[in-house]
Amino acid sequence: MKQFALLAGLALVLATPTWVNAQSYDHVEVGVYGSYLRFNQGSSPINFVGLGGRLDVNTNRWVALEAQMDYDFARNYTSTSSNGSGGGINTSFANTRLRPLTGLFGPKFEIGAGHAVTAFVTGQVGFVDFSTSNPNNVSSTGVTNAINGIGGGGTHFAAYPGGGLEFFLGPVGIRADVGDELYLANGTHNNMRVTFGPSIRF
Repeated sequence: MKQFALLAGLALVLATPTWVNAQSYDHVEVGVYGSYLRFNQGSSPINFVGLGGRLDVNTNRWVALEAQMDYDFARNYTSTSSNGSGGGINTSFANTRLRPLTGLFGPKFEIGAGHAVTAFVTGQVGFVDFSTSNPNNVSSTGVTNAINGIGGGGTHFAAYPGGGLEFFLGPVGIRADVGDELYLANGTHNNMRVTFGPSIRF
């Protein structure tokens, strides 16, 4: 009896990796991320840093529908000027009261879905809403006010073509992507966007 129990235990241990690999973690993916947005507005780009969340629902092995939203709360811009007759260059940093809230939705096309490393490309549409707030006050009230302001004069159509990589160990992974967050406001404005953060799929 003791030998049978030992053999059964050994068989279970050897079969576990196969059973784990056979599990499908490709139905839904939930993630949070830190975002960087280089907002190009003429000669003085503004560097925004924020937080966001995303939800993916797979329609099949290679395509997922993704919704994501992020709020950028840290911001600075750099201005440079020549020192006139001295020939030097002066650089200064300043804060802005402007804070973008971005919401996007669209397909994510995956290459190598279900594997430990997955590459993807995405094309999403949505909105970017620009609100203003106290530059020294980062709080849930600022996020709530930004969400309540969607649809007002500061809301613009946005699109996001991009791509990236996901690294998974079972259901837990890390995702990084980069793309062009563009929006329409008296013309098209292109802005580099980078996100990085953990994901869970099940």
